[in-house]
Amino acid sequence: MEARLLDRQESDALQRMYSGHHGWLLQWLQRKLGNRGDAADLVQDTYIRVATGRSMPNPEQARPYLVQIAKHLMIDLHRRRKLEAAYLEALAALPEAHAPSHEDTLIVLQTLAAIDAALEGLPPKVRETFFMSQFDGMTYSAIAASLGIAVATVRKHMLTATRACFLAMQQCGEPVCAC
Repeated sequence: MEARLLDRQESDALQRMYSGHHGWLLQWLQRKLGNRGDAADLVQDTYIRVATGRSMPNPEQARPYLVQIAKHLMIDLHRRRKLEAAYLEALAALPEAHAPSHEDTLIVLQTLAAIDAALEGLPPKVRETFFMSQFDGMTYSAIAASLGIAVATVRKHMLTATRACFLAMQQCGEPVCAC
């Protein structure tokens, strides 16, 4: 995410939003997730998104705005955990002689975390486009219809997300095919 400086008015509005809604958002997320630690992490991530967003919502729109961001973050969290679980399940199914070492498993999980962080830094529509294609198996036409965008925009979003994934893999030292 690209950092930006908040002006005094935005900073004050963020402080009021935080003090007025932090406890409520934490409880809401805890009920949804069943885990206080994950809820606390998502609350922080939600406020980071607000602080780095393009604009601050009106005070009467604060809760719906926070809920919308938190819902997207919960979806991302569930997808990331589902991906990690699928990887670990696939590893467990391998015969012991073919199973990767603990070191290789750690490298893969670190690479997945780097890719996740790279995707997290993308605009929400780009990230959602990528997830719909890669995890939900949707066609570009179906994604375009679902998101109300052109197929050409879907292609552009996929290129942006794929480049971010490749860059994350390169930064982890993973070989990346230049095909």
